[in-house]
Amino acid sequence: MPTLAGAPSVISSLVPYGQGRGRGLGAEELGVHGEQMDRLVSLGLPTVVGITVPVSRARQLTDPALAREAVDLVEELTGRRVGSTDRPLLLRLVPSTPVAATGVPPDLPALGVCPANARALAELIGREHQLHDVWTTVLAVVAVDALDVDADDVDDVLTDTADGDRAPALLDLVARTGSAPFPDDPAEQLALAARALLHRWDSPRGRRARRAQGLPDDLGLALHVQALHVGPWERSGHGTASSRDPGTGAPRPHGTFHRGVSRRSTSGEGEPLSALPEGTDLLRHALATLENHLRAVATVTFELRDGKLALLSAAALPHPGARAGLRLAVDLATAGTIDRATAVRAVRPAAVQELLHAQLRLTGAERELARGLAASPGAASGVVALSAERALELSGDGVPVVLVSTETTPADVPALVASAAVVTSAGGLASHAAVVARGTGTPAVCGVAELCIDRDAGTVTAHGHTVREGERVTVDGRAGTVYLGELDVRPAEPSAELDTLLSWADAERTLGVRANADNAAEAEAALRLGAEGIGLCRTEHQFLGDRLPVVRRFLLAPDEDAHRLALDALTAAQQADFTALLQVTGDRPVTVRLLDAPLHEFLPHDEVYADPAHARRAAQLREVNPMLGLRGVRLALLEDDLYAAQAEALFSAWVTVAAAGTRPRLEVMVPMVSIPQELELAIGQVRRAADRVERTTGVRVPYQVGSMVETPRAALLADRLAEHADFLSFGTNDLTQMTFGFSRDDVESRLLAHYVGEGLLTASPFAEFDADGVGALVAIAVQKARAVRPDIKLGLCGEHGGDAVSVGRLAALGLDYVSCSPQRVPVARLAAAHAALQDTAEERAQDRAQDRAQAAP
Repeated sequence: MPTLAGAPSVISSLVPYGQGRGRGLGAEELGVHGEQMDRLVSLGLPTVVGITVPVSRARQLTDPALAREAVDLVEELTGRRVGSTDRPLLLRLVPSTPVAATGVPPDLPALGVCPANARALAELIGREHQLHDVWTTVLAVVAVDALDVDADDVDDVLTDTADGDRAPALLDLVARTGSAPFPDDPAEQLALAARALLHRWDSPRGRRARRAQGLPDDLGLALHVQALHVGPWERSGHGTASSRDPGTGAPRPHGTFHRGVSRRSTSGEGEPLSALPEGTDLLRHALATLENHLRAVATVTFELRDGKLALLSAAALPHPGARAGLRLAVDLATAGTIDRATAVRAVRPAAVQELLHAQLRLTGAERELARGLAASPGAASGVVALSAERALELSGDGVPVVLVSTETTPADVPALVASAAVVTSAGGLASHAAVVARGTGTPAVCGVAELCIDRDAGTVTAHGHTVREGERVTVDGRAGTVYLGELDVRPAEPSAELDTLLSWADAERTLGVRANADNAAEAEAALRLGAEGIGLCRTEHQFLGDRLPVVRRFLLAPDEDAHRLALDALTAAQQADFTALLQVTGDRPVTVRLLDAPLHEFLPHDEVYADPAHARRAAQLREVNPMLGLRGVRLALLEDDLYAAQAEALFSAWVTVAAAGTRPRLEVMVPMVSIPQELELAIGQVRRAADRVERTTGVRVPYQVGSMVETPRAALLADRLAEHADFLSFGTNDLTQMTFGFSRDDVESRLLAHYVGEGLLTASPFAEFDADGVGALVAIAVQKARAVRPDIKLGLCGEHGGDAVSVGRLAALGLDYVSCSPQRVPVARLAAAHAALQDTAEERAQDRAQDRAQAAP
């Protein structure tokens, strides 16, 4: 194993903890553990006394002469004698590798125990069986891997002998069948222990483990000889601790404490850290120091002997939990240990989502009913309702409900809003149920293909489990799992630290973040979560539930009089909704998308019409492929008063709120454009509405008009759209569907899961923005639109705007803003800051590279 650059050519065989760095040694020689202990000593923290035998010298420890030097050095450093029953001291042999690895041989504790001192040491500890446990561990490993005793014979002794008799039985076995008896001398024991660990490391099993991790076969092993003080049971022990409470993130030690001598396997749950004989003050100070040094939640293993704390290891906790990681980042930045940008980078966007939604407390004993697509995060328990009517009835009685359905329609929206969670057997991440659930913050699992729903029998069946309507299930929308029965749900607990961090993120990001909100309640929630405006108001969503008959009367009107009456009712309803929405939004931008819904969502195929004229009209409007049929601007060009009526309602609402001093920045958006002339004609309808409002009120309403880009043709003709539009907004749900040729409600639960499993895709393109295909179209559109109109505003209003990975990719394309469901706004804010900070870091790296190139001769 090569030494560090600048290291001395001659490496000492024995390096006391804390001296490795001063001798020019790093992990290549000291091993991960040795380097870690050097760090602890340099920080002035209380550490176990120990010495490292470097990687290149580890085999020398099998020589009893060097082992004797190691024992003598430990005794000199501690002022105690190994194996003595007066102020007793034992040794522990710890192996470590130059890089983090699994399959490393186990620590060997309690070297120095022998028949002459075992009883006295056991009496001092106060637990004879525990000393025998650790002694037996050493004897078993050394017998097999250093003294050539048959492993089966050792297993027989361990299996057939009572606990207290195992050590004597192993000593006898070694004496009878081993290459030499087990020695009493601590130095000879240490040499044999080193031989045993190196033998295990060099074994075929050890080599296979290294190959599986991509590590070289000849990867070396450092050996560490640690002092193991023996003390009375009531004042000694060992444990693990982290620096933060995982539930609250508060800076206080969290972990467990076990009395007695530390060993590899510890039975029982241990005691809380409050049981530490000398309290947690020393531990709290050590953990706080480590946090400042590591800039991460710290975790340590430690020993306590006669009231003295000694750290055995310390590292950054790999998965500290959302609350702990967030609070640490804010605390470190507030204290000036790190800057705010570093704090922002330290918190994962996914952690923000955990804090904003209820989470399950899983124990491992849960019974799973089925899995599907994680359509809307959060968790909830409730009784199963198999129809919207039953869901409304139960929720009206105060019963939490989980609506279980094949799919949902606009008529089901009141039930969706009233339910604690929703589960569908069909549909994907952009299905009706998923979109509504995300907008309302309701946990949802969609596309559960194995779910068999029998409404006549009142049952739901999957994987051999049957749940009856009225029985309880629990939904985990973040994981896409449905469980049997009622589970423990921890409610969402946003904190002041989250608000602080997100405010710092806002200062770093350049990408705007808006929300998709269709009504005043959703807008209010979005603004509370930090949205800078409304990036998508889907006007068709204002006709869900009780409002559905209003738009149906318009679509099914059999004559001109009925058509005009229906349009007047639609306009009045929209004006009331727009007024409420604009009052909440204030002076922020509001992008209102004119009607864009496939007709089958308003005219279900199983509807029974009382009026024969309505039935005939519905039959005329029925489509084979409604997602590509008469929707968006296409319907408006056939019903040329539709968009004008909607725009008039919007402008009239603006006049109302402006009279009270509020001036929202209106952006009227035309959907489903593929032909530039479609946009031009629709803009003409909007202008006529503005003229009518001005004639009626005397107020010229300021507004911008723009186009959705949700078809590949629109993306490729973005320069021609930009000749008419003030802004463009990419609807990546439909753009993804059309680019791939995927029906999003049909392929997601089955085909895309298979594609991801087979490696054809890394993720569903409806969940994670496709940088290669859809991204190429967006890049072309951005370049073309800005070539014609450099100041054109470019945004995105698909659900990709709330996905952290997607936000990073979208920011790189040069968009001005993204818009997503209200509950995902904080995730988008943090992800946008990460993207900006990543760009800044890359720019700095490029600048440094250029400086180096210019300085080169």
